[in-house]
Amino acid sequence: MSFVLFFMGVAILCGFLAGKIVNKFRFPAVVGYLLAGLFLGPSFCNLLGTEILDGVGVLNDLALGLVAFIIGSEMRLGVLRKMGKGIAAIILAESFGAFLLVGLGVYLLTHKVYLALIFGAMAPASAPAGTAIVLQEYKAKGPLTNALYAVVGLDDGLAIIIYGFAIAFAKLSLTGEAVSVQEIIRGPFLEILGSVLLGAVIGYVTGYFLRRIHKKEEILAVSLAAVFICTGVSKYFHFSLILANLAMGMVFANVFLITNRRSVNVITSMILPVYIMFFVIAGAHLQITLLPAMGFLGIVYVLCRAGGLMGGSFLGASISRAEPVIRKYLGLGILSQAGVAIGLAIMVTREFSPMGEIGQNIAILVINTIAATTIVFEIIGPIATKIAISRAGEIGKSKKR
Repeated sequence: MSFVLFFMGVAILCGFLAGKIVNKFRFPAVVGYLLAGLFLGPSFCNLLGTEILDGVGVLNDLALGLVAFIIGSEMRLGVLRKMGKGIAAIILAESFGAFLLVGLGVYLLTHKVYLALIFGAMAPASAPAGTAIVLQEYKAKGPLTNALYAVVGLDDGLAIIIYGFAIAFAKLSLTGEAVSVQEIIRGPFLEILGSVLLGAVIGYVTGYFLRRIHKKEEILAVSLAAVFICTGVSKYFHFSLILANLAMGMVFANVFLITNRRSVNVITSMILPVYIMFFVIAGAHLQITLLPAMGFLGIVYVLCRAGGLMGGSFLGASISRAEPVIRKYLGLGILSQAGVAIGLAIMVTREFSPMGEIGQNIAILVINTIAATTIVFEIIGPIATKIAISRAGEIGKSKKR
């Protein structure tokens, strides 16, 4: 553990260089960060072994908190009003599209309702960091970019609700025990409500105090402290740190607009090393040996999830008469999947492992399949996002605030 700082430095440097190399081939830098982590991790060099990864795991929470805060800061009410009810229709359609198509595909393959429900519940969860870093790297701006920020920021809330219901009915299918609708609703509802209230309170208090601060280094100190506190309290109460920091950023941006701009500018000026470390760590956690293990089930999951997200977002955008670029390309920009899905898979292991041999087999199958498919979505997700904003003509449109 005494060499953790050394390995962090090596990871950041390797990730930075790998990002520059993949840029030469017109890939997003995040792909380079992930590949650097994959190379440095247990799959190849094992320079970033399990002990080192455990020692720097807190950086994952910090990075996700910062990403969610920045995404929330981009979600101003004026922009959301222009989108109208369309953004809600898109989020509902793409989330349930992924859930239903994955559930159907898994059922046709396995003929097991409980597996269809469990894997369907994994599908709607997105990885906002993978999408957001690409949008920021290419300075994207426009209707598609605004929609992407809103969808990847908000759909995890719906994913939590879908997961709560699906897992309850999966247990019912497996054991035949009665299901309490009240119990099903209570957990996700409290998690979402608690996350939003926590973030809103911290966002308002932080914005109020930052109004009188003008030095960049002082703004940075207070802003980071707010993200740290929001993330730490979220973890303690088992809230969603993504939703909490998202709510903090939204309140901050809509109540204290000028203060928010200064805060986001100073955070983005120092966030690159955190991003690099986050994705290098994510890459190091990816185990390439799991890819063959995912088999037909993993292939069905990947294809059905991608089809459900793209088809659902197209349907939702068409119903709500969203702009053509949103209808055509939004689905490409939301394919990334990582931390939230892994977190849900871990929750499945906790829920089903005590249920005897069949429960343990389910837990092993789910965690291995989701871990393996995450490798695929972590790589293709950012690339697809770049393709989407490129075809929409929104690259390089953002000006520094």
